[in-house]
Amino acid sequence: MTLILRRGLTNFAKTSFIMIDHILKYFPNLSEIQKSQFEKLCHLYPEWNEKINVISRKDIDNIEINHLLHSLAIAKYLKFTPGSRVLDFGSGGGFPGIPLAVLFPDVHFHLIDRIGKKMRVASEVANAIGLHNVSVQHGDCGECHEKFDFVVSRAVMPQPDLVKLSAKNISRTQRNALPNGVIALKGGELHDEIKQVKSKTEVFDIKNYFDEDFFSTKKIVYTAV
Repeated sequence: MTLILRRGLTNFAKTSFIMIDHILKYFPNLSEIQKSQFEKLCHLYPEWNEKINVISRKDIDNIEINHLLHSLAIAKYLKFTPGSRVLDFGSGGGFPGIPLAVLFPDVHFHLIDRIGKKMRVASEVANAIGLHNVSVQHGDCGECHEKFDFVVSRAVMPQPDLVKLSAKNISRTQRNALPNGVIALKGGELHDEIKQVKSKTEVFDIKNYFDEDFFSTKKIVYTAV
């Protein structure tokens, strides 16, 4: 029985390792703990998605590239200083906050979303992979009164609205290479949207970091607050 179990675990590990090849391609210096955590995410999200729909069912097979790696694009743009605090606005099932929390274990990520069942998934997943730098809040952003170095978000709302709602949560204490502000993952044509932002805003193509086709129209939008 023990021998069979060991073989099963070995095969599981090999399968999991293959699943994060794209992550390892761009982040080759992950620790064994981080590798294991990303591997587990590739299994946990499909399992939870069967119970609570946090990712489009037709997209769940693309969890590594379309969700985990997409979230990690922020890490190519900015490496958070240890001790930083980041608010994931409209986190849903935990994107981009949970993948970033794996990559930056010395940074605290606070996830907030108005949909309680999605926050439950985020909480359960974070606990299951042993993240100690994540907190979860079910509620509206207006109910969060803490201060953070950055607010991150993935396709939640137009940048002017996102900046307006989250500005109160941006700390005035600077500790990173970029001034504190809002970093959002977006797609498509953003020219008209960005024109409406009153603060300094920059747009970067994720295809400059990752060469998979999925990222051909994906952007990082940063607004200093």
